Amino acid sequence: MNFDLKFYISRFMRRLHYFLLVAVALTGVSVTLAAVLPPVFKAQARLLVESPQIPGEMAASTVQTRAPEALQIIQQRLLTRANLLDMAQRLRIYEGRPALNPDDIVEDMRRRTEITLPDAASDAAFVSVSFAAQTGELSAQVTNDFVTLILQENVALRTATSSQTLAFFQQEVDRLGKDLAYQGGRILEFKLNNKEALPDSLEYRRTRQASQQERLLQIDREMASLNDRRTRLVALYERTGQIDGTGLPRTPEEEQLRRLREELSSALIIYSPQNPQVKVLQGKVAAMEEAVNQAARNATPGSDGMTAYELQLADIDGQIAFAAEQKQLIEAELVTLQETIDQTPSNAIALDSLQRDYDNVQLQYNEAVTRLAQAATGDRIEALAKGQRITVIEQAVVPRDPDSPNRPLIAAGGTFAGLALGLGLVLLIEMTNRTIHRPVDLTTGLGIAPFATVPFIRTRAEIFRRRALVTFAFLGVAIGIPGVLLMLHLYYLPLDLLIGRFLPSI
Repeated sequence: MNFDLKFYISRFMRRLHYFLLVAVALTGVSVTLAAVLPPVFKAQARLLVESPQIPGEMAASTVQTRAPEALQIIQQRLLTRANLLDMAQRLRIYEGRPALNPDDIVEDMRRRTEITLPDAASDAAFVSVSFAAQTGELSAQVTNDFVTLILQENVALRTATSSQTLAFFQQEVDRLGKDLAYQGGRILEFKLNNKEALPDSLEYRRTRQASQQERLLQIDREMASLNDRRTRLVALYERTGQIDGTGLPRTPEEEQLRRLREELSSALIIYSPQNPQVKVLQGKVAAMEEAVNQAARNATPGSDGMTAYELQLADIDGQIAFAAEQKQLIEAELVTLQETIDQTPSNAIALDSLQRDYDNVQLQYNEAVTRLAQAATGDRIEALAKGQRITVIEQAVVPRDPDSPNRPLIAAGGTFAGLALGLGLVLLIEMTNRTIHRPVDLTTGLGIAPFATVPFIRTRAEIFRRRALVTFAFLGVAIGIPGVLLMLHLYYLPLDLLIGRFLPSI
């Protein structure tokens, strides 16, 4: 098929008004935007997150937040609604512009602010901060204000964390100290209530029990010996009327009486009882017995006239009574010792439980004291700014040239876009129009060959109306679109804010 260039050019010329309308509209919009959009200056500051100045092996800071995480926290705090509104009012960022509601201000401030954070895998933690403003002075001022806030927030974040850590461990030490004192009081109270049955004195009580049992056996032997002695004394006295042979020490009178009795016994073997010599010896014996009894009465004035036999018998009975009393005391002590020994295992279990609780609290207390010392060191490090910190490498300076908009690019881009869209609109209209325009269309569509064709001829009035309509359309587009954009910019919302609302990425 032959390409009829002349036909297509004629068809394009017939649709030229559509092409021009789209092209002029977009060109007008782009040129208006290029002319109306205010210049945007962007000052930039650079920060560096420095490593701790004191090695962690020597004294570690209690703030363990990594740099990317800390910077993200700081960024979110800076971009809060209250902070942005305060900054906008304090620095008069929107002074001289139409009244904006707080939502628009916050949204625009966030769009203009750019904080580039370091990656977690990067070796050096660099941060760049910039703010887009209408003037270079305002951009540098706001950027440096952001830098100041970042430094303040970093210090506040780290000191608050270290202070909270220190306060927490101080509270833990106080709490565990009270628990430790309480557990110690429980142990002391238990020991006082069971002081006779504690495990640490068990060996002593068992030794005491064994010694008292041995003492009890000894007392039993002593009592048996005293009872036997008393029995022999009573039997001897009843048989002979004397208390000799008892092993008790004799006085000189008693010794002399014993010799006289022996002489009397010897004389009775040889002589008869009526012998004068026997009579003399009997008289001496009687006189000596009287002397011995008198000496015994004089030697024991408080005995109320008790004889030596009675005195010895009373002495033996006293010893037996004393031994019996001692036996009762020892038996009572043995019963008490056995009870305490029987109570010792249960007391040992209870005391072990109390001691285990005390040791656990003591361990926690010691650990808390160690942590408190570390927290105090870490808080001191942060107070002296010797830990991880953010420093300014480069302050924001007033830029000489605006960063945006690129006015030639906007105007040229809009013009080329208008030409392309206008051409596309003409092609779309022609492709969707199936009417007959030339003789070949009759042959192709109807299968007939015409003898002659007569073109559609418009009247002079129709041509005038068509041209007037196109002219008014051109004027409306060329004047109306820039005028509408200018009115929006001046009386409703600045175009940069309006574009930022619908196209946040621009």
